[in-house]
Parts: sequence; structure tokens; C-alpha cells
Amino acid sequence: MILHIDMDAFYASASLIERPDLLGQPVIVGGAGRGVVLSATYEARRSGVSSGMPMGRARRLCPDAVVLAPDYDLYTQISGSIMHLFSQVTPLVEPISLDEAFLDVGGVCNGPESAAALGHELRDAVADEQGITCSVGVAPMKFVAKLASTSAKPDGLRLVRQDEVLDFLHPLPVEALWGVGASTQEKLHTLGLRTVGDIAHLPQRTLVRSLGQASGTTLHRLAWGHDERRVVPHEPERSIGSDETFGEDLDDPVLIKRHLLKLSDRVAARMRSAEVAGRTVVLKVRFSDFTTITRSRTLSEHTDVSREVYAVAAQLFDALGLQRARIRLVGVRVQGLTDRRLTSRQGKLGEREFGWQEADRAVDRASARFGAGIVRPASLVG
Repeated sequence: MILHIDMDAFYASASLIERPDLLGQPVIVGGAGRGVVLSATYEARRSGVSSGMPMGRARRLCPDAVVLAPDYDLYTQISGSIMHLFSQVTPLVEPISLDEAFLDVGGVCNGPESAAALGHELRDAVADEQGITCSVGVAPMKFVAKLASTSAKPDGLRLVRQDEVLDFLHPLPVEALWGVGASTQEKLHTLGLRTVGDIAHLPQRTLVRSLGQASGTTLHRLAWGHDERRVVPHEPERSIGSDETFGEDLDDPVLIKRHLLKLSDRVAARMRSAEVAGRTVVLKVRFSDFTTITRSRTLSEHTDVSREVYAVAAQLFDALGLQRARIRLVGVRVQGLTDRRLTSRQGKLGEREFGWQEADRAVDRASARFGAGIVRPASLVG
């Protein structure tokens, strides 16, 4: 049996831990101005607010909502504690994001009811230890477990036994299946297919002829409840990044680089928290007309040093040669991540015994004790 555990409105729920006065009210977490919604409480969702929605539209749909800035350090800390809790139950834990994971509990449970009981225990533990709720899906395969947890939201548990899989799947809309986006959904509707059951009872060759061999075969198998994918534990994060949408377009390189410094500092801190280092720094720039470009540079050795990440990001920006172009968004990302303990740094002749790497560690310790942002570059103060 497999559990899919998904935190309920995770970023909003985590943000409310420090703002209990907002419990029961519509709250939106995300960038102010022209940013997007990262998460919203269920009170705000009832007004039509959803993740990824432009903040302006969200405010129009729910004018009474309180908007909170995201606190990624808090979210990472809570997520780490939750994943550690899961790992105490089974070594087969596959984190999908900060707020959800698959757990293979076949080795610790002797049947569906036992797995469901474990799911209830984990829900209670997350609520008691972290002060947030989660929903759990229990099923014999991954994608059914995920659908079950979605149907149990918020703060519920849904068990789907092996002999109940098809009864559970077939009434669902076609877009419930993995791999069905807007384009595929339109093609399926053109074929007269509205439910998963419709897909299951359509000849596979007809589906393949319309969607292609890979997509048609996969969807037909999923529609009949076939999913051989296993839970893959400790899947490493392939990249860590952060974007910022400005309240109004910027064309001043000095101000833009100040934002790049803030993003580089944030990304490097997250890398150190995850105990990884990376080699490729990626810069993203989105202009006022929504045209987006990316540039990257691969370093000679891995790094998790804030100053080094920023230096590359700033060089990439300078190399664009922009002449007062109006910019809407910038982002910094580091790829090619590996376990920091497996990397080594080449010393330089005459190098100080303690440098920026040690300074970053000191900043991390101060932030852990006194709060994120307590120590930051001088140009970001004020």
C-alpha cells in the first residue's frame, strides 16, 4: 500500500502559525502588486482564488483577503520536520515538493486497514507537531493514492482498496489523470470522452491514433488502474531558484542588481539548508512585454556561497547589454546540485583562512537563532 500525504494550503497554513489572529479569515500568500498567488486559505478559495493566479485578479475576487509575504525559510524548516517524521515510519519516502510526499508502507503494514490507520496517526502527528493539517490518500498505486488525497481535502483520509480502484477512477473527469493538460483534454473531449471510464472503454488503438503511441498507451493503462511506478526515496532536488516580480517595471541596472543580490542570497541559503552545492547559475529576465530570456554559466567547481552565486548572476546580466530596457521580473537559479559533503574546493595561494563561505555559515547560524534576514548585505538594509 502507498500513502500520498499532501499538506492543506501549506504555505498559507504555515504563515498563519505566526498570525493566529487571522485564523478563519481569507488569507492570500504571494507577491504583492503584480506578483502571483502562492497559496490561499480555504476561506479565500471559496471566492475563486487559486494558486498561480495573478495577485491583482485574486484581490478583485476576494477584496477582504489579507495578503502575506511568503516566508520560504519557515516553509523549508516545517517541511524538513515533516519529511523527517515520515522517514521514521518507512525509509521509502519520495518527496514531491515541500508539501507532499509518497510513502511506501508495504513493509510496515499488513493490509489496507493497517495502512489507513497509519495514515491517521501521521495526520495527527503533523497537526500536533507542526500545527497544520494534511490530507492522506491510501491506495495500491501512486496515482490513485494522489487522487484519493485530493478527494479527501481538506483534513481528511480516503482509502481505496484494490477491488475499489475502478469504481473510484471511472467516474472522475478525464483531466484527473496524470498527463492530461489543456491540450490533451481538448482532444479527449473532441473524441467524446468526458470521464476516465470513457477512456478505459475506448479501444486503445483509437486513443493511440489520436494522442500518439506513448500518451495513448499510458492513459489507457492508467484508466484501467495500472501504474507500476514505485516510490523512489530521497529523490535529490535538481535545482533551487527564486524569482521576483516587481511592483512596477524597472530599468535601473543598480536597482535590478540589488534584487539579484537578494535572490542570490536567498537561493544560496536554501542550498546550504538542503546541504547541497551547485555548478550552474541561471539568470532569468522577463521584460514588460512578457518576453522571457535565460542565460547560464557553469562554474569550474560547485558552490553554495552567496557572493559567488551573485557574482555570476550579475555578470550574466551585464552581458545582456540592456539599454534601459523595462524589466518586469528577474530570477536566479542554481542547477547541477550534488551533496555538499561530496564536493571539495580548490584552495588558492595566499587565500585567507576564513572567507565568504565561513561568513555565510555564521549568517545561517544567526538567522536560525534570531530569524531570517537578521543579517544581510548592507545594500539590502532599509
